[in-house]
Amino acid sequence: MMNTTPQDAIGSFPKQYALTRRFTLGAPRSFNVSTDGERVLFLRSSGSLDPSNALWLLSKGAEPALLFGVDGRDEGNLTAAEKARRERMREQASGVVSYSARPDHSEVVFALGGQLHVIDVASSSTRDFPSDGNAFDPTFEPEGTSVAYVSGPTLRVTDGQTDRLVPGTDEAEASSGLVSWGSAEFVAAEEMGRGRGYWWAPSGKRLAACRVDTSAVEEWWISSPEAPSSAPRAIRYPAAGTTNASVELWIVDVDDGPTLQIDWQQDTYEYLADVQWGEQLLLTVQTRDQRQLVVLEVDPDDGTTIEIARIEDDHWVELQPRTPKATNDGLLFVVDQPGPGGMRRLVVDEGAEQRPLGSDSHNVRQLLGVNDSDVYATLTTDGTDSVIARISGESSELLTDPGRFSSGVLGGGTLVAITAQPDGDTSYDVRWADGSVTSIDSLAATPGFPCTPTFHVVGERRLNTTLNLPTGHDGSPLPVLLDPYGGPHAQRVLRVRNGYATSQWFAEQGFAVVVTDGRGTPGRGPAFEREIWGDFATTVLDDQLDALHALAAERPELDLSRVGIRGWSFGGYLAALAVMRRPDDVHAAVAGAPVTDWKLYDTHYTERYIGHPDEHPENYEASSLLSDAPNLARPLMLIHGLADDNVVAAHTLVLSQALLEAGRPHEVLPLSGVTHMTPQEQVAENLLHLQRDFLLTHLDSDHD
Repeated sequence: MMNTTPQDAIGSFPKQYALTRRFTLGAPRSFNVSTDGERVLFLRSSGSLDPSNALWLLSKGAEPALLFGVDGRDEGNLTAAEKARRERMREQASGVVSYSARPDHSEVVFALGGQLHVIDVASSSTRDFPSDGNAFDPTFEPEGTSVAYVSGPTLRVTDGQTDRLVPGTDEAEASSGLVSWGSAEFVAAEEMGRGRGYWWAPSGKRLAACRVDTSAVEEWWISSPEAPSSAPRAIRYPAAGTTNASVELWIVDVDDGPTLQIDWQQDTYEYLADVQWGEQLLLTVQTRDQRQLVVLEVDPDDGTTIEIARIEDDHWVELQPRTPKATNDGLLFVVDQPGPGGMRRLVVDEGAEQRPLGSDSHNVRQLLGVNDSDVYATLTTDGTDSVIARISGESSELLTDPGRFSSGVLGGGTLVAITAQPDGDTSYDVRWADGSVTSIDSLAATPGFPCTPTFHVVGERRLNTTLNLPTGHDGSPLPVLLDPYGGPHAQRVLRVRNGYATSQWFAEQGFAVVVTDGRGTPGRGPAFEREIWGDFATTVLDDQLDALHALAAERPELDLSRVGIRGWSFGGYLAALAVMRRPDDVHAAVAGAPVTDWKLYDTHYTERYIGHPDEHPENYEASSLLSDAPNLARPLMLIHGLADDNVVAAHTLVLSQALLEAGRPHEVLPLSGVTHMTPQEQVAENLLHLQRDFLLTHLDSDHD
């Protein structure tokens, strides 16, 4: 085998991967376009090794201007609430990680180190607003001078002169640690994409604010075994089948306190999925089984609600970011179309009927926004790409090229197009309303070696699959490494170069690396996604191995007598599942942060796909790894962060216990102080080395 990749690039990759936070540092992000389309705000750090984001402004016809640089400022000790928010958002950077801007970009507010900073954009001057020192998630009063923000379990307002608790949000009640105001509960932030718990009225002075009571939610404990003198940290975790947090929504007067509670029939619609307060106050709510989604219009003066839209599905209704979107024609939705080959499409709900927009030949990924009568969205042509389209009536105009992966931010007729290339750098282009284009430079690092896989469509189900081989490989047989995620809500087979950097590094170590998106993963339409309902295990595992065998029939480099698998989170579950249920096909596995018993994972995610455990206990049994423990006959390494509050370490510990009781040898690597993100640089670097060594050792040995 010939390898022409520079050895220094191969050898340094794990450290570079860790130090650059997976090649994200230095890349522009968090774009916001002014309502007139003349200015764009964004975050970017000073380089590929700098984790501290600064705030930048791009005005039409000018170069990007630095509005606020962190300049080595210490964020201080992050509050527990801020740490939790960043974990839910998978935030790996520091400095300015989020901000709120007035629609005209006259002012920007953000929290740094628990302090509030307001920038006057015209003068680029910064002033500090008084706060209690634990501020996060600040937003401007739309027609006033105040800023609302969350501090721990409380909601506060500051006007630049004085800082105060929002009246009526009981501070003594909040001090119990069980009740909070203005924050999203765990499942909203982790699973629904709703990271906020308060919203200003358009005219200011009033807020719609969530009151969250977790007293009935099971109390779990996250311990630090490496620091036995430290007390364990209590969390309230809503495991499948158990009680969720009680969420109320109140109309709050910032001067006089709560005025009324909104009744959206919480007994029927347990989940508050979204709140929008524009010309109308709209709530999106879901039933516990997620088969019904209802949009309610609220009268903020008396709290009464009117149902204005309903979507139902026999399996589940998928929540879609940025929808519903209120337009002059009605509510704009991304909905599933029934029937064989049904696509996800844009529709306008006009009350009496739903009117489709655009063609039915492409699967819609996400709504970006509306400008005049044009709707902007991303769609996919083959399940692996993402194309920005402008949709008017039944016609669609593609604004970016197929075969790439584009996303965008829209405002005032100006579009920020972010396009990842399958074989090149990601571009960040501001397409101004007048047709001119300004490119924003990325300072992110690149892997240092080619990492472009070959794309394949394999098997009877036409599964999208990629293959990474060592650079300059001579065609001789190689051990195979399956490198999937494989579960709902995430795709791995995308036209994005950096998405294959780690896979290519493993290829350079001597593997043929295979990635497959099977049934359940997005991009192929709702019918493809829903084929996993009721069983997390059988369908996803069958597709991984069917794709492997179909690809091996085309590519003789794949040595099917030496097959390993690695994965994290759902991918970790899939890795352990493969080595226990299909030992003839998979011969060694590394399972990182795996879900091993779905009764230990959260309500909103788990029950969406396999139902309530009291109603469908057989689904939990079929999807659990614990009963498979006696079947383990192949090498298995389990890796888990002990500070993980998403997939808690108990998942690995209960599986390890079951394996021990069955007399099945295995390895467990506990990561002290590490969360689900594994953000620590040395941990992220050395995990790659340890996984490589484990797999090479066991795939080179006699495993028959």
